[in-house]
Amino acid sequence: MDTTRIRYDVHDGVATITLARPDLLNAFDVPMMREMIAALDEVDADDAVRAVVVTGDGRAFCAGADLSAGGDSFDYETVAQRGQGAEQQEQLEALERIGRSGRDGELRDGGGILALRIFRCRKPVIAAVNGAAVGIGATMTLPMDIRLASERARFGFVFAARGIVPEACSSWFLPRVVGISTAAEWVYTARLVAADEALRAGLLRSVHPAGEVLGAAQELGREIARNSAPVSVAMSRMMLWRGLVADHPMEAHRVESRGVNYTGRRRDAVEGITAFFEKRPAVWSMSVNDDLPPWVPWWDEPTFDG
Repeated sequence: MDTTRIRYDVHDGVATITLARPDLLNAFDVPMMREMIAALDEVDADDAVRAVVVTGDGRAFCAGADLSAGGDSFDYETVAQRGQGAEQQEQLEALERIGRSGRDGELRDGGGILALRIFRCRKPVIAAVNGAAVGIGATMTLPMDIRLASERARFGFVFAARGIVPEACSSWFLPRVVGISTAAEWVYTARLVAADEALRAGLLRSVHPAGEVLGAAQELGREIARNSAPVSVAMSRMMLWRGLVADHPMEAHRVESRGVNYTGRRRDAVEGITAFFEKRPAVWSMSVNDDLPPWVPWWDEPTFDG
């Protein structure tokens, strides 16, 4: 994959996406969004990839949106009309192509486009937050399944302090991860949240000494790859996330019944049970690209048109 904003590596069944603008604290822009989406497309297409880890190069995870255009940084149209550089024009054109599809012709939030792609990923996504995670740097981690952080990490939902509002679908994700009261406090105060507070609030799974968080996240990814059938994990990920908004447990019962009836008749179930009795690691042969049931997805995917 030819990239300028990220690095993409696969080892032992774990893909690592590294945000790679360390001189700018891995500031987020549309080219980074596009490269991350392309990397997630590669993840879904590669049956050898069983889990994904996202981390940052240098001392930050992601310090937020690229603010090089100054006060107009979030007004792509104004910046482009002023002719302030080919990169700003490229960002506007990219967002036009990707997202100006709403019934009101609204320009979609680039962070939200990325967050929804992470949400749709068929493999578990793990954040290894090695340093500051501010703005989109914090919100892009919310649709990831598990978050680990360095003791030096800081999280900032700082939108109100910049005169804007939450993005990247974070008004949906953040209250579901940490609860409405904590989410409200962090968003309204716009203060930086230390790793230990984020751990207590449930945003983080664990906090690690500096330099150890990436290895811990990759080992967690390898544990998933060693222990669990890929089709089972893919379906479980969908079931868990969509269960957050189910109207009644009966919805979970219906899809779980369909899922158990489908997977229970397949060769990975035979292998998993046989390996258990034989006290050996299972050797999975089903793939996410070939062996998901034909009724997946079982929900209607909402569109930007509402």
